Amino acid sequence: MAAKCKEIIAIMEELAPPELAEKWDNVGLMLGSSEMEVKRIMVCLDVNLSVVMEAASRGVNLIISHHPLFFRPIKKLCFDEDIGELVKNLFQENIMVYSAHTNLDSADLGINYHLAAKLELSDIDVLVPTSYEKYYKLTTFVPAEYEKNVRQALTMAGAGWIGNYSECTFRVAGTGTFRPLKGTNPHIGQEGKLTEVEEYRLETIVPTDKLPEVLQALIKAHPYEEVAYDIYPLVNKGPAQGLGRIGQLPHAVNLKDFALTIKEILKAPRVNIVGDEQRKIKKVAVCGGAGSEVMSQAKAAGADVLITGDLKYHEAQKALGMNMAIIDAGHYYTERLIVPALVDYLQERLQPYEVMVLASQSEKEPWQVL
Repeated sequence: MAAKCKEIIAIMEELAPPELAEKWDNVGLMLGSSEMEVKRIMVCLDVNLSVVMEAASRGVNLIISHHPLFFRPIKKLCFDEDIGELVKNLFQENIMVYSAHTNLDSADLGINYHLAAKLELSDIDVLVPTSYEKYYKLTTFVPAEYEKNVRQALTMAGAGWIGNYSECTFRVAGTGTFRPLKGTNPHIGQEGKLTEVEEYRLETIVPTDKLPEVLQALIKAHPYEEVAYDIYPLVNKGPAQGLGRIGQLPHAVNLKDFALTIKEILKAPRVNIVGDEQRKIKKVAVCGGAGSEVMSQAKAAGADVLITGDLKYHEAQKALGMNMAIIDAGHYYTERLIVPALVDYLQERLQPYEVMVLASQSEKEPWQVL
């Protein structure tokens, strides 16, 4: 069974919801049609000419990139300029492009989570919260003998999660009344007669993104022809989502040894450090790509070191002045680990479809180390 592009977009946006993207960012379908069928996907960080040629040679018709194909508004598209040539080749090879950028940085299982997990940090938390999961309270009224079935249907659809607790609900017994009118087909009662039923008032909490599925499950599992339910928006703060992650090493190590370990883990040709080589490191902040902007938050959160890329000279001087250790492992190497992770995620989610998912083999860091 073939998959349409819009089905793959939905799978990507479950992982990295577009609302997590920074306001200045550009994410989503960059080129193509959501109705087109997809046969092969290739995952990469950057869409450049070598990646497009690789995709064409491997029969790919959808590229999923981290960095957006179009970042700033384009006022003209000339085929003898870089972006024009790139777009021309994408059109000629019938290749679509979808990009997930800062939304993939901030996602629960996005770049920064994988970077923290790769370094085997424990007690991983969001470094700079930018949003919190929003909830609704769902209340429905169920005949006593159907309460268990309805409750299980709701929780299996994603309702009732509070932190590390699942199937969280509340019920109270009461009496429901209704009069089936002409043309109805009541499950309980008779047309025209007032009916009293022993019911449970059943309540649970539902994340915003799960509400459609939960309501569908409710209506399917409920025995009544017309299901009564209430939805209340809540101001409760759910789990944070945002930039960077912070966690703990199993035991303290010095800055130099830790930097060399990171170099090996990320297969980076070089790492730069700011700070005393013998400084003890236990609490670690990470922000893949160019993450110097979170330096102050990392310091305030008690991090001994920030791991990122693209650190500039004056930012390094600022870190020294703050007594904040930095390990710069490069933009490419602190983000590239998302490529195999995305391939695994998409392969698992696309099992019902005849779609192959590949990792780009041609892209590489633009810098050369002499």
